[in-house]
Amino acid sequence: MMRPFRVLILCTLCGFAVFAAAPAAKVDKTSATPKLKAGPMVQKWMRSMSLHDKIAQLVMMPCYGEAINTRSAQYRHYMHLVHDLKVGGLIVLGHVINGTVRSAEPYAMAAFLNRMQRMAQVPLLVGADFERGASMRVTSTTAWPHNMAFGAARDVDAARFEGSFTVKEARSLGVHWIFAPDADVNNNPDNPIINIRSYGENPEEVASFVRAYIEGAHSDPTNPALVSAKHFPGHGDTAEDSHIGLPRLDAGRERLNTIELVPFRAAIAAKVDSIMTAHMAVRALDPESIPATVSSNVLTVLLRNELGFQGLIVTDAMDMRGLTQTFGAGEASVRALEAGADCLLMPLTAEDAIHAVIAAVESGRLTKQRIDESLVRVLSAKVYVGLPQRKLVDVEEVGDVIQSPEADERAQSVADKAVTLVRNDGNIFPLTNPDTSCVVALSESRYGQQGRKLMEEIRRRSPKMKVTLLDPAMSKMDLDQAVQSTSACSSVVIAAYASVSAYRGNVALPGDYTGLVNTLIAGTVPVTLISLGNPYLVRSFANVKAYVATFSPTPTSETAAVKAMFGEIPITGHLPVTIPDIAKYGDGIQLPATRPAMPAPPTARIPARHPNQKGS
Repeated sequence: MMRPFRVLILCTLCGFAVFAAAPAAKVDKTSATPKLKAGPMVQKWMRSMSLHDKIAQLVMMPCYGEAINTRSAQYRHYMHLVHDLKVGGLIVLGHVINGTVRSAEPYAMAAFLNRMQRMAQVPLLVGADFERGASMRVTSTTAWPHNMAFGAARDVDAARFEGSFTVKEARSLGVHWIFAPDADVNNNPDNPIINIRSYGENPEEVASFVRAYIEGAHSDPTNPALVSAKHFPGHGDTAEDSHIGLPRLDAGRERLNTIELVPFRAAIAAKVDSIMTAHMAVRALDPESIPATVSSNVLTVLLRNELGFQGLIVTDAMDMRGLTQTFGAGEASVRALEAGADCLLMPLTAEDAIHAVIAAVESGRLTKQRIDESLVRVLSAKVYVGLPQRKLVDVEEVGDVIQSPEADERAQSVADKAVTLVRNDGNIFPLTNPDTSCVVALSESRYGQQGRKLMEEIRRRSPKMKVTLLDPAMSKMDLDQAVQSTSACSSVVIAAYASVSAYRGNVALPGDYTGLVNTLIAGTVPVTLISLGNPYLVRSFANVKAYVATFSPTPTSETAAVKAMFGEIPITGHLPVTIPDIAKYGDGIQLPATRPAMPAPPTARIPARHPNQKGS
């Protein structure tokens, strides 16, 4: 049975064939998009809107989901966006402080979004990049590992469960639009921004995970939410971060059909609600080499007409340099709508975007019909997720959803099964003498939490094991002392955190870590390198004795790494990517557990509780 939102905006499109695919050669990019049929509530909303209000509904602006004082400048800024400009939605981001993302507290976030909803004349559509569930942006939520861990674990059912549970998390917090799953096929080892966000390099495998996630997200019709496959037409074979510049993909159309587009076709077949564009140039699709976000060849010819997708098209964040280095906020917004996008996500300023689109309509560059087509899609989405009936969430019930023992167990299971042993010369892993071994953890920032869970789990198992936590701001003298302190160890484990981060430009080890690792490998003590994140990291350390990949730096993956280190879990992961000159797709040394598992602590996590929430 087709879900209500799909029925509303797809099946009533004047006889439109929803998922029919036409040959590319026969597609006319100027062909008219079928007129969308607006339901009663959508019509009611539209009748009260000026041209300004209609265009503003297509704009989503950022917020941080924090408790803020109503007398603050920040609150006045949100009031201006929601009450004065009447933007259509908000996207919850994380504050970046000293290179570390600070997440929102769940109760504060729910209360903040309730406050914004009360202020809005038309209910707000709230989105978030919950690629790893709500833990991507919210504290005290299930710490799902990155997508590539699911690929290494070969656990498609877990991806389905994650999709289902993420919807529950999101809706309890006041989020209706989940910008996931990532449908990129990461077949470029030098990709600095997709990497472990992808399920892997095999397009059919990626498609199976994307399909499962969407199915899970759509499994409860009583609690609907929108999900979005990204980044169209496929960001996995690029070597530049679109936050910094404009990545380019020079692959031919045949290659695109057999690799990049495979997961997106699967997403469309699974009735994905929306697709997010990529700020990347694809010469095979548009010889002008402009960002796909503003290319009618990509969004209208390929996505709308050829692939038959008639759901919501949302841009990637429009403040990214992959777009802004070519077009200003106003021109980018106009071009995105011309190309076929419906929702303008995070233009540099909402005012510039709205005013530019108004001017484009008044000059005849854009038609009012074109605005209404996107407006109907956006407003129909609001109806589908139930905003006319319930735009506020019950803050008292948040804790009953976000701290699910079942979800925590599934997340840990994925992380455990994802651990992949790529090399094990001399059978030095798992550790045979933990008490005399040393662990050196290389965190990416002194201000974050990386390494804390790792140390906690090690201490529970071996209080005598020497564990050193380093940060990239340490001097070379300090790093040299850390190397010297391992000289008496029977073996050394280097736990290297290497996560994907916007505006960084690479997924390499920061600071002077590379020299430290090479010095340890060149010494007389056998070294195991564990990558908590980027699986390609070993290319810089080809002589290391043993190499383990977890594909994620999350606390669940830290725990899994320690379990594997102590031989408590069987090592069953398989590489979902090829590591050039090191290992091929599907490789992975399989080992049984060698000792009983350490029982979980009796209070693994103190339940979050709202200050006014009574105990049971």
